Amino acid sequence: MKRLRKATAAVLLAAMCAMLLAGCHGQREQAAFTVPEEFDTSRDYEITFWAKNDTNINQTNIYRQAIADFEELYPNITVDLRLYTDYGDIYNDVITNISTGTTPNVCITYPDHIATYLTGENVVVPLDDLFTDEKYGLGGSEVRFDAPTAEEIVPQFLEECSFGGHYYAVPYMRSTEACYVNKTYVEALGFTLPETLTWDFIWEVAEAAMAKNEDGTFKLNGQEVLIPIIYKSTDNMMIQMLKQLGAGYSTETGEVQIFNDTTTELLYTIAEHAGTRAFSTFKISGYPANFLNAGQCIFAMDSTAGATWMGTDAPLLDIAEESLVDFEIEVMEIPQFDPENPQMISQGPSVCVFNKDDPQEVLASWLFVQYLLSDGVQIAYSQTEGYVPVTTKAQNSEEYQDYLSRGGEDNDTYYEVKIEAAKLLLEHMDDTFVTAVFNGSTSLRDAAGQLIEEVTKSMRRGETVDDAYMDALFADVQALYHLGDYGGPSGEEVDLGPLPGTAVALLAGIAAVWVLIFVYLAVQKSKERRKNR
Repeated sequence: MKRLRKATAAVLLAAMCAMLLAGCHGQREQAAFTVPEEFDTSRDYEITFWAKNDTNINQTNIYRQAIADFEELYPNITVDLRLYTDYGDIYNDVITNISTGTTPNVCITYPDHIATYLTGENVVVPLDDLFTDEKYGLGGSEVRFDAPTAEEIVPQFLEECSFGGHYYAVPYMRSTEACYVNKTYVEALGFTLPETLTWDFIWEVAEAAMAKNEDGTFKLNGQEVLIPIIYKSTDNMMIQMLKQLGAGYSTETGEVQIFNDTTTELLYTIAEHAGTRAFSTFKISGYPANFLNAGQCIFAMDSTAGATWMGTDAPLLDIAEESLVDFEIEVMEIPQFDPENPQMISQGPSVCVFNKDDPQEVLASWLFVQYLLSDGVQIAYSQTEGYVPVTTKAQNSEEYQDYLSRGGEDNDTYYEVKIEAAKLLLEHMDDTFVTAVFNGSTSLRDAAGQLIEEVTKSMRRGETVDDAYMDALFADVQALYHLGDYGGPSGEEVDLGPLPGTAVALLAGIAAVWVLIFVYLAVQKSKERRKNR
């Protein structure tokens, strides 16, 4: 019996470990940061800043100028800039560095990514107390520059940075999605652009554009290539479609709802137009702007931040000049199901601060983050692409309003398409929404896009897309992104929350131990019987 008690205790101990691991699944509470009473200016600080930059050299110059200006205000703080070309690379490097305790001090990232960072212990600084600190908070009395107050950050943008009961970031820039339309082609097909695009309208125009000449070229452009609709971010496409229809995507607590009847019907519609080659995606065909500018696309859907690539006179053209086609471009909202109640996603990079053993170092990092929200940085960066500043202070400034009024003066700073894209978001801020942020929300977002990508590829291969296909697709995507059990296309209740692999392994081990215990007891009992014979 003593051996049995020991074995049972071991099993119970293993069970408790498994439950602890299961409890760690998701975000961990990050310790509140205590703001130092004074910033110690007698010491020198070196902070690292990880940022993302495309091929736009102007953005790099703005970062460097901002750092130089900040270091002039705070000579004891040195900011080391590390540039990345992709947010995914920043995310992967942060995850790697969390385990070694070598995270940067400040990082431009997305809230979905931060939710994953929070699975570590005290990795990201909760900013609540830093926001409100009288001396060093937003617009604080001891801040050496004209920083915005909390009330001057656009509430819709700040909302995305709040999850788990705390603010873990501040917005840096914001954009939404737009549809860049070849108005010349639309009218050549006999259609008139409505005030607000609808999905029915663009599907109809796209199919009409597929007519060909006897030699196989398209009647509309006389070329061998025409893809009327190309979507850059299919994750946003699915998320916005579901939002417009009031269908489930996820709850605030992380319950996955995407595997439902509405998703299925949307995929059937997308499959129909993918089958005629009227619809494709960036991952399958290439960058929408390149097709639009070559006269090979009618509806190019991309971020407003991508406006500098769109149009015959775009400053960041990415195709040969001889491939350009002259056309009239229109910047419009993404297509809607209900034009009276438009829904557009709010997106864009945010900035977080990583925790360090030295509170003074964290405070130095926070001061730099605030500087990124100052008017000079916000306005300069927004002028590089179709972003808008995240503060009303910058948006309402005389400098920014002057910028908006000068659209079309040149094809660089005042490129009309870029400014129209920014105006689109400014005019529709109340029509924007954000998705819930939780550990796993990045995977869910990826899964949303994967559904569209897979259906589109299948139709291009000539595969059959039916109910059996949808069942298999949902199961495959669910497994690929570890989204938990789902009800399938019929839309039954979703059950999110599988245990981590370590917990599952431990539970399996517990079961094995119990089996061994019973085997051991059986053997012992058999030995005792033989002894008593």
